[in-house]
Amino acid sequence: MTDAKWDRRIRRANELASTYPFSAEGLRYYAGVATFQKGVYREIQKALAGSPRISSDRPLRDELDFFLLLPKFPGFLSVIQKIAPVPLAQAAATLALKGSAAWQRAMADFWYTDSELAAAADDADEPSDPGAASHSDRVLAWIFLQPYAEYLADHREAGIVDGTPSTCPLCGGKPAVGVLRSEGDGAKKSLICMLCAHEWLFRRIYCPACGEEREPQMAYYSAPEIAHVRVDVCDTCHTYLKSIDLTKTGLAVAIVDELATLPLDLWAREHGYEKLQINLLGT
Repeated sequence: MTDAKWDRRIRRANELASTYPFSAEGLRYYAGVATFQKGVYREIQKALAGSPRISSDRPLRDELDFFLLLPKFPGFLSVIQKIAPVPLAQAAATLALKGSAAWQRAMADFWYTDSELAAAADDADEPSDPGAASHSDRVLAWIFLQPYAEYLADHREAGIVDGTPSTCPLCGGKPAVGVLRSEGDGAKKSLICMLCAHEWLFRRIYCPACGEEREPQMAYYSAPEIAHVRVDVCDTCHTYLKSIDLTKTGLAVAIVDELATLPLDLWAREHGYEKLQINLLGT
């Protein structure tokens, strides 16, 4: 069953690469990444078979098994060097030469500190603290650790969530995309975590960046060519997050369709909005 969700993502990426040629290169890259992540997830599942489910009282970020993860990291860097866009492929090659201490530092720096990842300026990749991981190294750690975090989320006891938090109730990650599903005469909204892919219910008129809830300050925009994806914007903090409307396209896979709709990101940035959380393509 777990293979099925990864296969769905890979299949959808390949389908959309044909439908949206402007995003084809990025989607083919994502399909390659997801194929590797599927294998990592499967290996983790096999290694941890029989382990008890994680208590809902225990923070997901308390778990980081370097003994399990580090042996898989060189293979990951090798794959990224072959399939990623040039800047990230070069970053992977550089990190590969630094050895296991640097790999562990990159993972720990992303996992244990604020995992917020914004688009990096071309000249701002290197950290001001020489002991910290660079932006590129943190992005690589994010891609590598995502299936591990998703496994932990999938094998966690259900807990009671108070209200509708703006960050993931399991790992604290920011939302990567919203989802709209049918409910009565309207649609209910949920958010999907950028790290562990957990989905949680969220208020429809509420900004996950600043908490704005005044309806005149919240708006959404879409394009006829991509009608099932919309840009939810906040005119108070000038951030945006895309949402996938499953009432219009039931075959959509939210995290993949979000990647495919680059023109909406370009439109939002041209109009002064900043994305709440970059995706795996760095957009």
